[in-house]
Amino acid sequence: MIRLNKYLAECGVGSRRKCDQFILEGKVSVNGSIENRLGVKIDENTDSVKFADNLLKKVNRFEYILLNKPKGYVTTAADEKGRKTVLDLVNSKMRLFPVGRLDIDTNGLLLLTNDGDLTYKLTHPKFEVDKIYDVKLDRDLKLTDKKQLESGIDLEEGKTSKCTIQFQNPQDKTRVKMTLHQGWKRQVRRMFDELDYKVLMLRRISLAFLNLQGLRSGASRSLTVKEIEHLKRVC
Repeated sequence: MIRLNKYLAECGVGSRRKCDQFILEGKVSVNGSIENRLGVKIDENTDSVKFADNLLKKVNRFEYILLNKPKGYVTTAADEKGRKTVLDLVNSKMRLFPVGRLDIDTNGLLLLTNDGDLTYKLTHPKFEVDKIYDVKLDRDLKLTDKKQLESGIDLEEGKTSKCTIQFQNPQDKTRVKMTLHQGWKRQVRRMFDELDYKVLMLRRISLAFLNLQGLRSGASRSLTVKEIEHLKRVC
């Protein structure tokens, strides 16, 4: 037996958390009946599972694409407003989804895959996978505010987890490198906004050990076998 959200993720529907959302929205059926309860287990050998009326089967090939996302693209598979999405930048016939999110005004490293299990591990805070951002502020960051940000800021979802902030240049207190393990919506911008700072530029430069070396804005590449194996080991 396997949890329904895990089975959906292994079929390439999305991350486990996204699959939980689809279940609650009534988009998943098991043996012809809508299943909107979380935590349900199914028999993948005998049960018939459909998502959006499409019969599912496990993905037999995973794809992992590293993208240097430019501004102006939304981090989603499709957009109701007709805006450009990150999938417009990659050439793949697979049903890919982004690992985490970067808002339309944020650029930098974004991993796209159809591996739902890995997505879950890379995005859930309990696995403590580093996400590093290059941040430009509208004014010097005070040391007292730096310490407050590092210890946690109260946002709508709750208090943020501990993070680390480093000044990139001792003479420039407006430019910092920020390492997070969470990935709440617009989290970096909202954390600084709580202390009356405006983020002028935000760029993700690293996820785990992955970086953007040699990858221009808008370009993408497939991960190597060694990178995939390493990524699965770190989480």
